[in-house]
Amino acid sequence: MSSAHPSLLVAPIELAGDWGHMIPDAAMHVVQRMRSACFDGLRLVSDDQPDRLRVEERTSGGPAIWLHPDGTTTGWIIVAIGERDWSRLAYQFGHELGHVTANSWRPDAKPAPPSQWLEEALVEAFSLRGLALLADSWSKDPPFKDDSGFGAAVATYRQNIIERYGKLAIEQGNPKDLRIWFKQHRAAMEAQPGLNAFAQAASLSILAEYERNPAGVEALGALNRWEGRSALSLEQYFEAWKASCKDLKASAELPSQLERSVGLS
Repeated sequence: MSSAHPSLLVAPIELAGDWGHMIPDAAMHVVQRMRSACFDGLRLVSDDQPDRLRVEERTSGGPAIWLHPDGTTTGWIIVAIGERDWSRLAYQFGHELGHVTANSWRPDAKPAPPSQWLEEALVEAFSLRGLALLADSWSKDPPFKDDSGFGAAVATYRQNIIERYGKLAIEQGNPKDLRIWFKQHRAAMEAQPGLNAFAQAASLSILAEYERNPAGVEALGALNRWEGRSALSLEQYFEAWKASCKDLKASAELPSQLERSVGLS
């Protein structure tokens, strides 16, 4: 990526919204450290990264990217965490940062079936990967005195998510053969919006790919750089993703491996 392009790794972060009695400095520390964890060892390849991030706490609704049509180049992340739930903040921020990394932050980035479930699974795994690295780094180097215990809290929070998704995966029958799982559930997963139960289960297989080949995570930055975005069929989506990787000189191992895993190549 040319140095003329903004980089998510160093883009200024601002906090907005209703943080209640939470300490803004503490929230900013969590967000900044989670960003560093999520991008640890990664090459940011997108040629359309925002030049700043805005993290807004809202007391209602869920986490999201606000696709604001105001002409600015700000990645606007909405979180809904409750009072001082820092682990939840790290997790929600990491998931939405994954969407920004995957070029889903401009006004035209409205999610659409049938392939949106895959992006959801990819960015969920991105957040889970980041949480593991955050837990480790916070335990070793806490930003506040006597606060190394937060690393253990993050690790527990992450493990609870993984266990919940693992149970879903077993119920859906996906641990042994993703091809059979995909064929059986494809219609349902493509019809359901957001981070549905199938995307949650799939995120564990994607997380395993991230851990097997950390450098391959850079392919997230090549997502959605084509007309139609997630409205393409999954077959077309994988082809467009691999072509985008080639265009950005990024590794296409991740889309190729996932395509094979679900039996589409």
